[in-house]
Amino acid sequence: MRITECDIWTVVVPARAGTVNSEEYGPATWDHVPKHIIRLQTDEGLYGIGETGRGVGRGAVEAAAASLVGLDPRRICLQDLPIAIGRAEGAATGRSHEGLHGNGRINPAYDAFEIAVFDLVGRAVGLPVHALLGGKVRDRVAVDYWIGQMSPSDAARAAGEAKARGFHGLKMKCAIDDPWEARVQAILDAAGPDFTLTLDPNERFYRPVEAIGLARRLARFPTIAMYEDPVPKWNLDWYRQIRAAIDVPLALHLGSPRDVVNAIKAEACDHFNLGGGMVEFVRMASMAAAYGSNVWHGSGVDLGIAEHAYLHACAATRNCVLPSDLVGSWVREHMLVQAPMTFTDGHAMVPDLSGLGCELDLDAIRHYEVP
Repeated sequence: MRITECDIWTVVVPARAGTVNSEEYGPATWDHVPKHIIRLQTDEGLYGIGETGRGVGRGAVEAAAASLVGLDPRRICLQDLPIAIGRAEGAATGRSHEGLHGNGRINPAYDAFEIAVFDLVGRAVGLPVHALLGGKVRDRVAVDYWIGQMSPSDAARAAGEAKARGFHGLKMKCAIDDPWEARVQAILDAAGPDFTLTLDPNERFYRPVEAIGLARRLARFPTIAMYEDPVPKWNLDWYRQIRAAIDVPLALHLGSPRDVVNAIKAEACDHFNLGGGMVEFVRMASMAAAYGSNVWHGSGVDLGIAEHAYLHACAATRNCVLPSDLVGSWVREHMLVQAPMTFTDGHAMVPDLSGLGCELDLDAIRHYEVP
């Protein structure tokens, strides 16, 4: 069997109205950054599908595809795909592209082709992707609801919707000057005291004094489960200072093994939100496990192919027990797959079909395709 060609579709799938920010915080812009959907074809009629992060250049995708044409996917090293770097085009995913190839750089489309090759090999040998990652340790993966920066009334509405759909918590974007007590109380009133909150300001608590002060103000609420990336991540001393001063766990959202090592050495956090490709996620999670930390899988509010890949990686990772960010199905207008993943009681069900367990919705892809 040989890979013969790669289909590439460039798509923009907007967010649904009312799912991200309240009007006073401005509209989302990340949802209009293009992604690429890929499909590797073989001479035996099998295929594998993948999805890039936002903002990956077309040239990087084409270079990666050219690297694989002519190869037998069953004989490729799945831990280190032989993909050319291509032109110097980046991606707005937050991942630092380093560490897998020894030269410190990888093609920014690498993760999409990793997904596609795993899907293709899984279909070829009749195994789900999680089996190729070492085997699943769970049949379902915990997931929290997700919102952007919202007013107290909008946050309460979203929390009520999340509770009604069976979720047990939500993660929300935020900033230090938000109406904190009113927002948290509104969510508490709408969803109850057993509904947890992860606060993710994307470093917009700015300094330890602000972060610690806010945590102490909110200490009276029983719902705060985690603070993620409260201050700039380059200053791990600040994280150690915050961690020592508050009682709620502190998390860092990281995407490279080097950054995980540095955070562990600095004792900068309690747990990790990890990104990266599937193989890299499992590796970094093992590093965190050795430190005694649990993890969850981050996202770029992605589409259906990428989220299925995340689901398989979570299923194969023993310490991935914190609610992961598999959130695209209620944020995006469409997931571009025929059947989005199933959620039950705040968990995503892990498929056991060959490969990823999802299929492209070609009509939807054509609808959202852009030049």
